[in-house]
Amino acid sequence: MSRSFAIILCVILGCRAHAQQPKFVIEGRAQGTTYCLQYYADSVLVSKDQVDSVLAVIDRSMSLYLSNSLISRFNSPDRKMLVLDPHMERVVRRAKEVHKASDGLFDITVKPLVELWGFGAKRISKMPDQAAVDSVLQFVGMQKLRLRKNKLYKNDKRTAIDLNGIAQGYTVDVLAELLDKLGSSNYLVEVGGEIRTRGLKEQRKPFEIAIERPAGLGSSRFVLQLSDRSVTTSGNYRKTFDYLGKKIHHHIHPQDGYPLQNNVASVTVVASTAMDADAYDNVFMALSPEEAITFADQMKEIEVYIIYKQDNEFKEAFSKGFSRYIKN
Repeated sequence: MSRSFAIILCVILGCRAHAQQPKFVIEGRAQGTTYCLQYYADSVLVSKDQVDSVLAVIDRSMSLYLSNSLISRFNSPDRKMLVLDPHMERVVRRAKEVHKASDGLFDITVKPLVELWGFGAKRISKMPDQAAVDSVLQFVGMQKLRLRKNKLYKNDKRTAIDLNGIAQGYTVDVLAELLDKLGSSNYLVEVGGEIRTRGLKEQRKPFEIAIERPAGLGSSRFVLQLSDRSVTTSGNYRKTFDYLGKKIHHHIHPQDGYPLQNNVASVTVVASTAMDADAYDNVFMALSPEEAITFADQMKEIEVYIIYKQDNEFKEAFSKGFSRYIKN
């Protein structure tokens, strides 16, 4: 469930040991990307094999690249109902809530559109025309899905879901919950640039995450200081091309079926959970900078930093509370 873009540049790791507890680091590869857990404890709490086992369970649930995963089975045109495991149920339920809160901008049924535009598993030889887009839109939309307890139904057998816009953040949360359960109260979990923190790092300081900025925006980056918060970044200014005067990139508008055409280059979202940050960075990408800031300022536990292009220059916008996380 790897994401094709991430702007979060690096986690700034401390070198000196925590006064009370040593630091443990577990690193590896999963979901087409890398992961890193760093935590503080009196002794080893979790092994790499345990972490990899958790990640494998999530892949068997929601990976589009495994033909026998739950999501692949649900997406089969031969199936209209599937009993979900607890992981996929939690993610789909939260996706429906974000869909409602965003007036439909977050929509997990975009998979056929993603494939139509060549951002799925198969490449395309030509761009789709309006007729092709319209034909696919007939079976796209969250109204095509029904979730009843742990059973997911689709009204149209052609409807298929893609959880990549939320599942990697969820993966981060699951690993964080594992560390909580094992007794660590100071940690940072990162999967593919999506991060969740709890407590403090060395010298009783917040964890520090460097955010990349496009050339021309002052310094090349700034640093966030986070404790008990998650952060994700989504953007398109590196992976886009023009076709018939339109930008083509992997963020597809679920309502008109076309890649987003606004001037937003990237968004960085700070939230209480990585799943929420992951989901809402997609929402903010679909809004104008002004709409995104207004929306974020109306929400609890959500802050956003936006890079957008205006008059051939990159500019920035911040929600009201974002600045409190920036290191002075």
